[in-house]
Amino acid sequence: MKKKKVFGFALCAMLFALCVSAAAQQPTRIPRIGIVIAQPLAGIAVRHEAFRRGLKELGYVEGKNIVIEHRAAEGKFDRLPALMAEMVRLKVDVILSHGPTTTRAAKQATSTIPIVMAQDPDPVVNGFVSSLARPESNITGLSSLTSDLSGKRLELLKEVVPKLSRIAIFETSTNQGNIQAKKETQHAAVALDVKFQYLDIVGPKDIESAFPAAVNGRADAVFVLRSPILNSQRPRLAQLAARTRLPATYPTSDYVQDGGLMSYDANSTDMARRAAVYVDKILKGAKPGELPIEQPTKFELAINLKAAKQIGLTIPPNVLARADRVIK
Repeated sequence: MKKKKVFGFALCAMLFALCVSAAAQQPTRIPRIGIVIAQPLAGIAVRHEAFRRGLKELGYVEGKNIVIEHRAAEGKFDRLPALMAEMVRLKVDVILSHGPTTTRAAKQATSTIPIVMAQDPDPVVNGFVSSLARPESNITGLSSLTSDLSGKRLELLKEVVPKLSRIAIFETSTNQGNIQAKKETQHAAVALDVKFQYLDIVGPKDIESAFPAAVNGRADAVFVLRSPILNSQRPRLAQLAARTRLPATYPTSDYVQDGGLMSYDANSTDMARRAAVYVDKILKGAKPGELPIEQPTKFELAINLKAAKQIGLTIPPNVLARADRVIK
């Protein structure tokens, strides 16, 4: 009888050891980050590299302890819902958004998977969060919203074009995130004694007629507001600005990289790197709704000297000396 009991205990111990060993051998699940962008991936290559660098600084190595799933709509916005649905099916742990268009698609796809905004001009007005201090949703991250950004852009444009008396403002009227930017631009224009006209860009074809309309309206320059449509047509905007010889200022340095004249904005590369901090906090258990949205601390003036040469414009030395990025 004793032998049977000893055997039974030994068998149980052996089975328990085997279970523990099997459990120990179970591979640890590697967290997944889903990144869906509206434009081609190459369009945000610099920001994407900054995000990866931010992850590396926090101890994440892609393919070892983190997996990044990339999808790009290639400028076809109607593809975004399906791409976001795919991220939900993949059960990613966090979705990283690089702009309002993708944030909105992510928000519509899930209310449970955390969403980190690498940048958003006004997440409260866009309806993504309740407030910057306490988002109270599955969305958090960084906002490029500042009190005088548009005004500063117009001041810089005035320095580059001293005889500036009238501007054509390119906008997409359905973009609610530009409400504050429009107010700031109008106030700055009045203060600088600059008249303005709005030209609504609701589709790519409108860009072709906008520049002739600006010329007919006697605009001395073009002031481009944020718009997913305009952003998807960056090289075309630069070409038409050069053809009509109109100086143009843009909302992000991506436009300048693609041939635009100048931009002044929150440093998008730094914001992308900072977005990695939010991802790290969420993967460690933080709730996105309790993480305050960060506002920018670094800004960037970018100037394209090739674009200036194409329209016969000389950038004043004092402005050039303040540029953070100069493309020759």
